[in-house]
Amino acid sequence: MIDSLAGLQQRLQHVFKDPLLLRRAVTHRSFSADHNERLEFLGDSVLNLAVSSLLFERLAQLPEGDLSRVRANLVKQDTLHQIALRLQIPAVLRLGEGESKSGGLQRPSILADTLEALIGAVYLDAGYEAAQALVHRLYEGIEIKPQMQAAAKDAKTALQEWLQGRKMQLPLYRVAATEGVAHQQIFEVECSIAELGLSSQGRGGSRRAAEQAAATSMLTQLTAKAKKP
Repeated sequence: MIDSLAGLQQRLQHVFKDPLLLRRAVTHRSFSADHNERLEFLGDSVLNLAVSSLLFERLAQLPEGDLSRVRANLVKQDTLHQIALRLQIPAVLRLGEGESKSGGLQRPSILADTLEALIGAVYLDAGYEAAQALVHRLYEGIEIKPQMQAAAKDAKTALQEWLQGRKMQLPLYRVAATEGVAHQQIFEVECSIAELGLSSQGRGGSRRAAEQAAATSMLTQLTAKAKKP
């Protein structure tokens, strides 16, 4: 594992001052109570800010709504999964036996979450500039163009655009509950829009899936509300 983590640091082009942060970032909740979910939460925000700054520089003429759509393509699970594979994250991922046997080492949601945890770990280890530089390096091999805005929208992106089009604040997502054993947990997420006094719930086998389900439910509410006379 030590050699594997050394190789990962080379691929990240970041040597950790605090090796425990790196170890925690590659530890799934099925392996240990000292796992990467808090780092993932932090890394998600750092990633979105770093990608936003990247798009602000590269797509200077694109309006806000289109920038949001391009960003959604860059931070979606599929894109993060491909970056995680390029970094060879499965070689260093620490999973519990049950999760490992069920294919967790190749599960896109786990690999995407681990990538976000690594970004959060770099942020804590060396600050935002180092984390931003890492994100920009990770996206060097990915073509970024305005046409990405035409890609299919997921529910979270569609909800965000609906609210932005009406000059409203973005929705808030929070994990309301988790059920099941460590390697087979079900997440329940609440999505709320304070300005409208609305909330919805969604369930899924990962936080991402539950957030998407909650966003889908919220869009259904908004559509039904709009149809009322």
